[in-house]
Amino acid sequence: MGNDISFPRQQARSQRFTVGAPRTFAVSPDGSRVFFLRPATATSRANGLWELNTTTGVERLVADPGRLLTEQEDLPAEEKARRERTRESGAGIVGYALSGDANVASFALSGRLFVADLVSGDVRELPTGGGVIDPRVDPTGQRVAYVTRGTLRVVELDSGDDRAVAVPDGEDVTFGLAEFIAAEEMSRYRGYWWEPDGTRLIAARVNNSPVRRWYIADPANPATPATEIAYPAAGTDNAAVSLHVVSLDGTFVPVLLEFDYLNDVHWSAGGAPLITTQTRDQRTRRVHSLAPETGAVSELAVETDPVWLEVSDGAPAWTPDGRLVRIVHSGDEYALQVGDDVVTEGLQVRRVLDITDDSVLIAASADDPTQVHVHSVGATVEQLSTGDGVHTAVRGGGTVVLASSSLDWCGPKVTVGGREIESWAETPVIRASPRMLTLGERDLRAALLLPADHVPGTKLPVLLDPYGGPHAQRVLSAQNAFLASQWLADQGFAVLVADGRGTPGRGLAWERAIAFDFAGATLEDQVDALHAAAALEPDLDLGRVAIRGWSYGGYLSALAVLRRPDVFHAGIAGAPVTDWRLYDTHYTERYLGHPDERPEVYDSNSLIADADKLSRPLMIVHGLADDNVVAAHTLRLSSALLAAGRPHTVLPLSGVTHMTPQEQVAENLLLLQVDFLKQALG
Repeated sequence: MGNDISFPRQQARSQRFTVGAPRTFAVSPDGSRVFFLRPATATSRANGLWELNTTTGVERLVADPGRLLTEQEDLPAEEKARRERTRESGAGIVGYALSGDANVASFALSGRLFVADLVSGDVRELPTGGGVIDPRVDPTGQRVAYVTRGTLRVVELDSGDDRAVAVPDGEDVTFGLAEFIAAEEMSRYRGYWWEPDGTRLIAARVNNSPVRRWYIADPANPATPATEIAYPAAGTDNAAVSLHVVSLDGTFVPVLLEFDYLNDVHWSAGGAPLITTQTRDQRTRRVHSLAPETGAVSELAVETDPVWLEVSDGAPAWTPDGRLVRIVHSGDEYALQVGDDVVTEGLQVRRVLDITDDSVLIAASADDPTQVHVHSVGATVEQLSTGDGVHTAVRGGGTVVLASSSLDWCGPKVTVGGREIESWAETPVIRASPRMLTLGERDLRAALLLPADHVPGTKLPVLLDPYGGPHAQRVLSAQNAFLASQWLADQGFAVLVADGRGTPGRGLAWERAIAFDFAGATLEDQVDALHAAAALEPDLDLGRVAIRGWSYGGYLSALAVLRRPDVFHAGIAGAPVTDWRLYDTHYTERYLGHPDERPEVYDSNSLIADADKLSRPLMIVHGLADDNVVAAHTLRLSSALLAAGRPHTVLPLSGVTHMTPQEQVAENLLLLQVDFLKQALG
């Protein structure tokens, strides 16, 4: 692609350069076939389902949404909500499920159910009443379960017999769906699990009646009714979740287990179903085995931590030969435990990727948190990924699909047995050139980006561009992580991206340093990173410093100009949390405790009381349709600023959620931010 398009427009229309890239990989058990999603053609935006023959290298388009749908895609409201939780902005086929032998695939398009015979290549629609959510073919490939209007249904592929197996028993009840908190904060996006022989399911019953109702209106369209959402704000009631074993004849067996949070369910041939739960304070996690016939459970493991326990990704799970795989605390490390043995040392295990009798595939960091590598852990620990970068993988039958991001190229390169799967994603019109730094007494990981045409000796205004909060990183050895920051730098700024305490990959003590102290620790680290970077790069003008961010980064930006105007001269706060009592239970209480027990912590970490301190230009941006960080956060801060007589700018985005996927909005938002910063910094 040439330079006939601006970077903001290109980034917006390509959804941050993800459109056209292969994604969502799975491997057949014998390793002979790899499945993935990618648009049907290089010019299409809608994902199709592809198959790669690992022997011949031939790719086959199995399901083309352009042929399967004759009308424009129309998603059910429940699917739109699910995609908001998963931050899914793609079109066409965005997820699929495979049978155990990888000969049958199921997926939804526009709320309709489709099944693909991966041997013959035949794709057919199964008639339903519409509104299909999360269809999953059973392991035997004989039937498909799906959720519609809160009911869990099963359809037989041979006969077409479609029956409800779990029907809601109340207006606020659903079966087979993940509740808001699970999807938003625990990365659990499903609410039912098949038995390996396809005769029963474990289904989550979610009762949202205890959850407070909030109402999100569309002020730009006053005739449109407000949307009611069940939002469990900190200190309030969560949804009531229970589990049931459901047979195909509709027989129910209640699972005899009470819990505050359901982290995950694992049902494989390696052993009895596993159920992982947390207490509300997240300091205790239990792993139970389930007897499906009776609903009785047995406790297999219990873990405690005086501060909190993170939800593990990919574990607990069984090995095929019946050993329990977990990610556990070992000193200051997240370590892999198989059976009774801790089998990693010197690694921070991020997630479990695949499990066999012989080895466990993991993603982990060593001494550099900006690098994530794939390791095979068996009799020895072998690093499978090479070269600096961020790597992940899927595996089947000895075939490993490796996705590698690096500072040396854009987007992930996906390789299978030495072959690269072609990506049709756009090539950015700019290239990021971050200077990777380790700063200050806490060895803060950071990246400094200067304008491409910068002349040494020329002073530059500084823009901090962090997320800065717990549970997420911005500083990674990946080119795409810094593209927007580089474009901002090219507008005449020195852009500093820094990860402070609380970010993953550096151990338990580092993550827990922000407990009960968002405002102090995360802001202090940004200030320290700025001053340490300026000591290394004399062209940074500390008399002109701005900060911008989204979500937690928006909170941090507003916090910076309110509490450290001596350092920060302007701020842009996108979708900021301004009062933590308005954010959800699982995230907020993990870090700040329960608001009834620690009201002083919530007061000291929120922004409303600081409104009269504003002395610097502040722009607040918020999508009015945001159901994660609701617009009330911005409106309450703006009201407090107005009451204190503090001028500020509010940019409301009509119809925009937390993701801001709309092309024109995403493009113009970048342009408006640059204009604001240039005016604010003179």
